[in-house]
Amino acid sequence: MPKAKGKSRRHRYSYNLNRKRLYRSARRRAAPRIACSHIRHAWDPHKSVAQNLAEMGLAEDPNKAVPIPKKLLGMEVESDGQQPGKKIVRKPYVVNEMELEASLPEKKSNTLSRDLIDYVRYMIQNHGENYKEMARDEKNYYQDTPKQIKRKINVYKNFYPEEYKNFIASLKPEKMEVQ
Repeated sequence: MPKAKGKSRRHRYSYNLNRKRLYRSARRRAAPRIACSHIRHAWDPHKSVAQNLAEMGLAEDPNKAVPIPKKLLGMEVESDGQQPGKKIVRKPYVVNEMELEASLPEKKSNTLSRDLIDYVRYMIQNHGENYKEMARDEKNYYQDTPKQIKRKINVYKNFYPEEYKNFIASLKPEKMEVQ
């Protein structure tokens, strides 16, 4: 079967083709991507970005919203105490909801794998605080050094302090029975 025509030919870049025009029209129609749900619900697609943000009480340009005082620049300028161009906030609920969301405490999403927890508990249960013995244990599949094992145990202590205390407390009666 013969080759398809044009496959063996070298593809050349066309310098005369205007690619900007192809993408420009698609970019104009697309609405801005807004991450915050509060802003997304209050957004008016018929207004500009600056108008929408001004209505919500947000700043489009942070340099204009909080200008650098003239004193810091080396020039002292006296003002009569009035702020020029004070804007009216028509949608203050957006800023209030964002402040409320920001004031909520952040949940800890740090967790350890079940395998690591089981590994650490096994090592502590069988060897106590003897890290050299832990390193020689046959369950030490990854051949961790004593320092690496100690680090893993400390991570477990920091992530689950209550669980660790309960685990150590449950081990003490077992040791007393053995003696």
